Amino acid sequence: MFSRFPVPDLESLPDDLRGRIVEVADKTGFIPNVFLALAHRPEEARAFFAYHDALMDKASPALSKADRELIVVVTSSANGCLYCVVAHGAVLRIRSKNPLLADQVATDWRKADLDDRQRAICDISVRFARTPESVIASDWDGLKSYGLDDNDIWDVGAIVGLFGLSNRMAHLTSMQPNEEFYTMGR
Repeated sequence: MFSRFPVPDLESLPDDLRGRIVEVADKTGFIPNVFLALAHRPEEARAFFAYHDALMDKASPALSKADRELIVVVTSSANGCLYCVVAHGAVLRIRSKNPLLADQVATDWRKADLDDRQRAICDISVRFARTPESVIASDWDGLKSYGLDDNDIWDVGAIVGLFGLSNRMAHLTSMQPNEEFYTMGR
């Protein structure tokens, strides 16, 4: 089983959650375990997925969807979250069109094939994930030299924050990645 808590049957879920899960399954060919694991508490699942979508489904000129997945993978690696590293690593491989990047970042982002901008984003993301009190305004402002504006900087911090929650929920539930994620984008 992929969760230590009861996993609801798809048919028993409220229409809106069931519809969303079916939509994802139609697109990917499978139901990512996170959807059913978090659906154990439907109201919280709705809130989580709404915030996820608000942050992850947009792109700015300076912070692409691949960049957003990079932040998720480096944050999840810092938090030791198998589910999110594997699942979002698959999405990073697809969005970056680089089959090696996710594994490199998950193992040691400092040695990954990243440009200076990506390194700066990974550095602040890991520090904010591990020791948020050590990241000060001038650290965040340093991202401006790489073309990020205040909205992009907010998004970097918010993605790290959301995936701090996501990583901990994956740990709480003992969530396991779907096998399909391991081969996506390779």
